[in-house]
Amino acid sequence: MSSKQRLALLGPHGLDADGIDAFAAALGAACKVGDVAAVILRLAATDERGLTARVKQVAPITQETGAALVVACPGFTGDLVSVATRGGADGVHVDKPRDLKDLRDRLRDGRILGAGGLETKHGAMEAGEAGIDYLMFGGLYPDGVAPEAETVLARAEWWVEIFETPCVAVAVVADEIGPLVATGAEFIGLESALWLTDADAVVRAQALLEGQAA
Repeated sequence: MSSKQRLALLGPHGLDADGIDAFAAALGAACKVGDVAAVILRLAATDERGLTARVKQVAPITQETGAALVVACPGFTGDLVSVATRGGADGVHVDKPRDLKDLRDRLRDGRILGAGGLETKHGAMEAGEAGIDYLMFGGLYPDGVAPEAETVLARAEWWVEIFETPCVAVAVVADEIGPLVATGAEFIGLESALWLTDADAVVRAQALLEGQAA
């Protein structure tokens, strides 16, 4: 696996039909100015048809730049794997997961399974053992609260040193990016408030990644 660090962009929680056009436009701009490996699309719960339509709108914009699209939808009780597959996404992301084995079995043909919201080291290790493709530390919860920055930093340092499964270390504010880059985490996540209205923020984050690699 390459040691090159790349970016992951997190969409806002509860993205709905009213906000999808503006999001898609901003996303396209951001993916063109940074080395974005993945986009985590966090949708508002609705019926499967509505969710699939939103995924179909975003997937081509993401994938034409070489980034993967993974779909999250906290509170959705339907079949998220079906939504992702029918919408053309590359996989799914789940927070505080309980059924990773079932999801892993259903996500075939190279589709991605990512997990976040894991608040203990034991939970993180169990997720890694379930065969996820990446583990995410940090980022806002649906209620707008984020874990302590120091905790996210410490967990990323711990994980990178011991485990092979890639991790996404998420910055909620700009000052957190540099220290997270220094952990060596494979992916540096940017919360939506950092990049959604400011594509230059992606340029600045990319510069930090390239500075670390130099």
